[in-house]
Amino acid sequence: MVVQQHRSGGGARAVCALAAMGVMAAAAGCSGGGGDPAAADDRTGPRAVEAVRQAAAVLTGAGDASAARTAGRPGGGAEDTSADAGTSGDAGTSAHADTKAGAGTTAKVNTSMETAAGGTRVTIRGRGTYDFRSRSGRLKVVLPQDAVGKEEHLPITELLAPGALYMMNRGAGVPEDKWVRIDTTALADGNLVTGGATDPMAAAELLLGARAVTYLGESDLAGVTVRHYRGTTDIGRAARQAPAASRGALTAAAKGFRTDTVSFDAYLDEQGRLRKVRHRFSFANEGPAVEVVSTTLLYGFGVPVSVRIPAGRDIYTGEIRQGQQP
Repeated sequence: MVVQQHRSGGGARAVCALAAMGVMAAAAGCSGGGGDPAAADDRTGPRAVEAVRQAAAVLTGAGDASAARTAGRPGGGAEDTSADAGTSGDAGTSAHADTKAGAGTTAKVNTSMETAAGGTRVTIRGRGTYDFRSRSGRLKVVLPQDAVGKEEHLPITELLAPGALYMMNRGAGVPEDKWVRIDTTALADGNLVTGGATDPMAAAELLLGARAVTYLGESDLAGVTVRHYRGTTDIGRAARQAPAASRGALTAAAKGFRTDTVSFDAYLDEQGRLRKVRHRFSFANEGPAVEVVSTTLLYGFGVPVSVRIPAGRDIYTGEIRQGQQP
């Protein structure tokens, strides 16, 4: 996630400019503990950088995942005992078969994306499941209420797939029973922002470019002991390190953003798995800068995941209503 220059005026319009045709357009109307002596080796820059990069590599499949087993803390792991059995799906072509629990590369996901501009804050939240091996998942994205607490928009269902984002209940003149398909490799933000929730794969891949990382100690995350790392990541390097099959979106972002330096906080459990990552960035235009904080929480590792890509007849090919696009 990085800064992109947009040519629109005013803070509120700047929030709209985040999304090419995604959730942010619909929404516009409306941290670590003390020291850890046992992990002292992770305090130094190179070791901290390696810990973060290896946690990302295990999820994304970049390089040799077995190399993530450093300092006796494997980056993979068996099924999380907190995982619930369950699947979700839609009629259409299967994007991938149900993933068996225990793989360690599927997880439940909670997301939060907060924007602040001109004194106005907007927060969009999502929840679902994701399979890092097939690079596919399903999220239910909830838009904020209006000023009097009334919901202005139905939750948006999002299907994440390699190179594509599918959205149901998009609004803006799209029939309720149709999906909107977005080519994420053509988005200037690489779907770091457009969907209102950073693609979990992109969130992890960004950490492949981690640099200048500091270990801040242990803390508790929903009953799980985690190690807290803070640093910056280089989106250009992350794109080069990402697996070829999922490199397109980050490559697009690396070309389209104004700067490729992103600050982050990453939380790894005792097995070296990424449990939470928060990216912070801002972009400037002719008006006030817009600050964006995107958080991805991973839990329930090993949960079965099923995603079905909508059939062609179920995809909306008409125009989005004028005035609803940024």
